[in-house]
Amino acid sequence: MAEPTVSIVLRSFNEAWALRDTLPALAAQNYRHWELIAFDSGSSDGSVELIRATHPKHFVQMLPHEYRSGRVLNQGMALSRHERVIFLNADATPQGPDWLGPLVTALADPGVAAVFGRQIPRPDCTAAFAHDYERCYGADRESARWDHFFSMVSSGLRRDVWARDGFRETMLYSEDDEYTRRCRAAGHRIAYCPESVVMHSHNYTPRQAYKRSFGEAWAQAAGWAGAAQDIRFTRTVLLGWLREVWGDLRFCQRTGRLGQWPSTLGLRWQQRLGRLHGFQAGWQMHRTDHVL
Repeated sequence: MAEPTVSIVLRSFNEAWALRDTLPALAAQNYRHWELIAFDSGSSDGSVELIRATHPKHFVQMLPHEYRSGRVLNQGMALSRHERVIFLNADATPQGPDWLGPLVTALADPGVAAVFGRQIPRPDCTAAFAHDYERCYGADRESARWDHFFSMVSSGLRRDVWARDGFRETMLYSEDDEYTRRCRAAGHRIAYCPESVVMHSHNYTPRQAYKRSFGEAWAQAAGWAGAAQDIRFTRTVLLGWLREVWGDLRFCQRTGRLGQWPSTLGLRWQQRLGRLHGFQAGWQMHRTDHVL
């Protein structure tokens, strides 16, 4: 049976440094039946020229202020004419020629709404974030025991599921988390595909880490099944911070990074504060009938 053609939706913004590896890695895939749909949100570093040289099926350019993730994801799905659509961030570089095939195969199961692959950190990834990648994607990944986990960075969707109710374009953050939670609630499965590997990581500053946690918690509040009081300073910030810095200490000891451990203290504190403040703001925004 012939391999089905799939679309790869690539999103880029000033990531020419990564595209120089990511685009050749796509060309080297063993799975050959694919087309490229590319979005660029105002790059000025040569990314546009690199993408154009690959002759994508569709190339959508926009200004930075016009970019909204949920809208772009829906547009990518709409531009594709295939039943299985793969998403890849420009700075997520496939590791080896078998990145694509396992994602496509996982989506052949009609019970699977979405699939996501493994991410490994780049060599310059600092301790706190390297630890997070181990928790999310490692051999004994902690994320398998969380109530929900998904990443759009290297992933795939089934068109038939998406067509019923796509991404919420009003979401400012975590639209992929919200979408896949809805898929699960509707009885679909979200699959993890560790055989599909990309290299991808970020070293956020404490300020950036706060903003990211704020946004994720703001979105999480929309579908929170518990009470507003479940997210409070003592449990969410103080005890959560203690658990995480203890886990970071053990990770740093095990991986020979003890010198980096002090830098995790402030970073984790900002993440925890961002989670508390973001949830509080999101609860007030999404649930105005409730009192925090």
